[in-house]
Amino acid sequence: MTAQAMPSSDNPSPPLPEYVGKYKVIRELGRGSTCRVYLAQDPFTDREVAVKVISPQLQKGARESKRFMRAFMSEATLAGRLKHPHIAAIYDAAMEEDFGYLVMEYVPGGTLQQFCDPARLLPLDRVVEIIFKCCRALDYAMRQGVIHRDVKPGNILVTQGTEIKITDFGTALLQIADHTQLTGVGSPAYMSPEQIREQELTHQTDIYSLGVVMYRLLTGRLPYDSRETEKLMEEILHGVPLPPSAHRPGLPPALDRIVLRAMGKELHERYPTWLEFARDLAAVFGQLQAPGQPAADTEKFSALRRLPFFERFEDSQIWEVLGMAAWRRVPEDSVIVQEGTVGESCFILVEGTAQVSRNGIPLEQLAPGDCFGLMLYFEESSRARTTSITALTECSLIELPAAALNRSSDACQAQFNKAFLRLLVNRLERRHATAAPPA
Repeated sequence: MTAQAMPSSDNPSPPLPEYVGKYKVIRELGRGSTCRVYLAQDPFTDREVAVKVISPQLQKGARESKRFMRAFMSEATLAGRLKHPHIAAIYDAAMEEDFGYLVMEYVPGGTLQQFCDPARLLPLDRVVEIIFKCCRALDYAMRQGVIHRDVKPGNILVTQGTEIKITDFGTALLQIADHTQLTGVGSPAYMSPEQIREQELTHQTDIYSLGVVMYRLLTGRLPYDSRETEKLMEEILHGVPLPPSAHRPGLPPALDRIVLRAMGKELHERYPTWLEFARDLAAVFGQLQAPGQPAADTEKFSALRRLPFFERFEDSQIWEVLGMAAWRRVPEDSVIVQEGTVGESCFILVEGTAQVSRNGIPLEQLAPGDCFGLMLYFEESSRARTTSITALTECSLIELPAAALNRSSDACQAQFNKAFLRLLVNRLERRHATAAPPA
């Protein structure tokens, strides 16, 4: 986009630019009062990206323009900082003489806004799983020093099913940055009481906003829906919302409790941490699934998070593991791995116990968190299994193809190397203790 091609403030419907920087524009994705978002092609990576361009009239020195530009630059500083599977990646940012733009991951599928219509509400288990993933992603952002401050359905992108990406950190508060806080930002219906009062903000402001998002996804309504801004803010500060079940009869009481606690007006009434919020969501999730239904991402993540094997993994690395693993349930007495067969995967036991044997002779028992077949990860080619593994009880386990592990991120591989090494050392110590003669 050149200066000549920039939209004019006198032209409400500017023509589509051919380029924004090096990015070839394909079509417009959306627009607001402050910016336009285009689908574009990155010529170097040959991938589609979303490019957000600031309207040039905002750079004329007005107070609002300066405030927005500060927000834009705050978002730009996040490039390379937030790397999480449920946060839309920021690839590039630039400020030119006449305009500024931000290049982000393109996520097709729309936003959660489409599921806020009472006629298009999602099943309860999908709502809980989506909010659970938002909790973990925003907890990660908080630990990087970032508070979003504008959590709403329109800023949560949907890829497929319950896969989501949080976007638009343009109003984010960088706790570790030497910036003056931007006040008065956020979408009024989702703003916390402390945002309205222009008080110092913590991650609990995002907890409140995500509680409102959950309320909307469950009911198709906002807890406070006055069309007059002043009245709406008065309700947020002093009103008492109806529980979600008042609008959608039959909702489990646990969901009412979770939503209303997330929306507590005072900080001491609200969830103090993202982990507590996520833990309550995981607990209620089991009540919402039909018997025999396959394990959902919420259950899988929580199960791996509890295992000692993954205790030093970041959340983002556990999500990466789930992305490449096959989740298996094995009946009691089933042979999981047969001695002499050629293998290409290693396994981590999640639930249950299993027996290791060679030539029919029992060697040791495996418990949750134990791994078998891990030497394949270190081999360059497949090889025959040297032991058999049989389920002593009904088991859940993940199967990890060695090739996929070797293609995983450097950070994920480093954690696997450390975890495998700890596991091998513990096994050697157990065998040595068993073989040692009595004192």
